[in-house]
Amino acid sequence: MLLQMKNITKHYGNVTANQAVNFDLGEGEVHALVGENGAGKTTLMRILYGMEQPSSGSVQVKGNNVSFDNPASAMASGIGMVHQHFMLFPSFTVAENIVIGREPTVGGVFDRNKAAALVEELGEKYGMPVDPWAVVSECPMGMQQRVEILKVLYQGADIIILDEPTGALTPLEVKELLVNIKSLALQGKSFIIITHKLHEVMEVSDRITVLRDGQVTGTLAASDTDVEQLSRLMVGRELVSIVKKDVEPGEAVLEVKGLGIRGPKGKALLKDIHLEVRAGEVVGIAGISGNGQSELIQAISGLRSIDEGKVQLSGVDIQGMDVRDIREQGLAHIPEDRYLWGAAKDATVLDNGLMGHHHKLKRRGLVKGKEARTKVTEWIKQFGIKAGTVDNNVQNLSGGNLQKLIAAREFAHDSHLLIAAEPTRGVDIGAMEIIHTELIRKRDAGVGVLLVSSELTEILQLSDRIVVMYEGEIAGEISAMDATEEKISLLMSGGNRQT
Repeated sequence: MLLQMKNITKHYGNVTANQAVNFDLGEGEVHALVGENGAGKTTLMRILYGMEQPSSGSVQVKGNNVSFDNPASAMASGIGMVHQHFMLFPSFTVAENIVIGREPTVGGVFDRNKAAALVEELGEKYGMPVDPWAVVSECPMGMQQRVEILKVLYQGADIIILDEPTGALTPLEVKELLVNIKSLALQGKSFIIITHKLHEVMEVSDRITVLRDGQVTGTLAASDTDVEQLSRLMVGRELVSIVKKDVEPGEAVLEVKGLGIRGPKGKALLKDIHLEVRAGEVVGIAGISGNGQSELIQAISGLRSIDEGKVQLSGVDIQGMDVRDIREQGLAHIPEDRYLWGAAKDATVLDNGLMGHHHKLKRRGLVKGKEARTKVTEWIKQFGIKAGTVDNNVQNLSGGNLQKLIAAREFAHDSHLLIAAEPTRGVDIGAMEIIHTELIRKRDAGVGVLLVSSELTEILQLSDRIVVMYEGEIAGEISAMDATEEKISLLMSGGNRQT
């Protein structure tokens, strides 16, 4: 075996993140590591990459016992890691990002032309061509993912850890990435993939190891298992299928009329958007990231001013209202970026859970502590959030558990309209089931739901109507009955525009 991790145990005080975990990897193998949020996947890989030290256990690479004090020592042994949130310098070129730390020089000065040539050669060698002179901030997410992989290949990695590699990619970019992984594996590179997306796991992996509560519940060949078995191993139970009742939509709870937003230098970010969400329906917004979805959400929720048109919530024009007033008018909002818009990382789980609820729980100017703690504790239990205590700092939660906390907080509002933007990004299959069930429960109770998601399966499963955005405009609308992944993908790429 190229890599062997034996009996890895990791304690954080009284909390055990990994318990006697065994994991191995062969040359040219793709080995997926799956499990619920907080199951111990990331901790295990942080140990392998030198970001954490195990409480006990051993690691062998190519038959030699190793101990990594930091990522640099792991890289020296041929281990590279591509993190969920890309670690690139946006203002640098592709070539500069790839060679950083091992820059080619002439006379002690960085040689940009040589760097570009090396990167171009590297891309051709591994079948992942890039423009070495492109500025990273102007590259789509799929290309940035490619830059991250080429960066670890340039540094000499034989073992590449990919943490949630497809979380921010379009369907086409996902397909390209999976093809690239298979191609690199045929060339002898080995991959460990941490992901929640079991259909992708089945498509690209040779073997799959499942963790639950820090322990291995199974290691299986992909050819000998299926998504249903993996789901049971992950959550310890059968998952419930989402069932939508036949509901006749009511009055419009959201009306967007002729909405336009201009960016720097007058560039149109949104152009003449007309959109309606009625009580008791889910309207899905599909589109490649960066085509106006974020601006639309921000305009509706009061986070961005508009230049043309109007937005009405339950018949009331909300233009010019601040965020709190819009919320009190009947809006709940699961934001697309949990760290930027959804949480205060230096605050506690309790404080983050109470955001937007705190003014309803005040007596004589002070939040009623006992009632507040009871409320947040109930949400933690309902959504299976691994948070320790409500006094724990929220930055100690995994990304998926933070997402569940934010979702629980917003579901608890008595709202007319719920905006759910990327509601299941980074969460495990069990949490996804809970969030999807709650979205449909809200819809069945007469709430209008605006679902914005880059996951077409999520859009298709939950939506009653689907609106596709392209370059700041609505490219078309499809009923759930007529929608297919192919039709939506075509509209997302600017084809078959509907007028």
